[in-house]
Amino acid sequence: MAETRAACPEPSRRVYPEPSRRACPERSRRVSRRTFLAGITALPVASRALLVGAAADPRLVNTRVEKLYKIAGCTQPNDLQFVADGLWVLDQVDPNKAFKVRPEDGTILVTLQTESLHGSGITWGNGALWIGSTKGTDPKAPPLTLKVDPKTGKTLKSWPTPGSGLYGNVTTPSGAHGMKWVDGKYWMAVPASGKLFLMEPESGEIVRSIPAPGVRTHGLAWDNGYLWCVESDGRVIYKLDPKDGATVARIQLTKDDPAPHGLDIKDGVLWYCDAASGWICRLSPA
Repeated sequence: MAETRAACPEPSRRVYPEPSRRACPERSRRVSRRTFLAGITALPVASRALLVGAAADPRLVNTRVEKLYKIAGCTQPNDLQFVADGLWVLDQVDPNKAFKVRPEDGTILVTLQTESLHGSGITWGNGALWIGSTKGTDPKAPPLTLKVDPKTGKTLKSWPTPGSGLYGNVTTPSGAHGMKWVDGKYWMAVPASGKLFLMEPESGEIVRSIPAPGVRTHGLAWDNGYLWCVESDGRVIYKLDPKDGATVARIQLTKDDPAPHGLDIKDGVLWYCDAASGWICRLSPA
């Protein structure tokens, strides 16, 4: 997603508060994996990313990028969600439209005007679309997560996105990026928080969270018990263990490939979109 960034050194992160948890006293000098991960989460985003990268060298998965098509009228595709009768694509041009297309050729089946602003995440569950409105109309308030009527585009419910705020050189509060429905809940990437949140959809409450694999996390995909997560700045797609956020594999794209933003998976094959170039892409075995 192309967010407003200032050409200056990275400012301190400012994050809208989320529910706090009381830390337990240290009982020994031995550091558990859980304590180590919690320590990483508490670090500034850039430092955390370096430490996580130094701690493990996950298996590199070799793939080939297929540039499939661009969707007419969708100039900045920012997230993807497969459904039984098509592929939903969220355009981040404000106010955001969602397009349901034929995956085979990008033919538009439905064009839906939503109330989302600069949206970066879309998923499907409980008969509705769920959209991360990454920006808000009031910079003093956190951006919202929306439950959207798939026929009218109207917002049915909305909640403040947990962990939203500033990160990197972003100068206005940033909310949810990638979203993915899994077993009655949804995962959501929020770069400013340095976390991926598992959410209760109808209440907007946090179930739990895991550390993000990098700074500018974006699209998500669920793959037989594992969670793929885009890190756009590094052009990396990480395969994570959703229990603790441990990286088990990664895909490294090149500077010549369309940049990864939105993500989903169909029949075991990852698809992604690039809001900068407009391409819908598929990753095939190299």
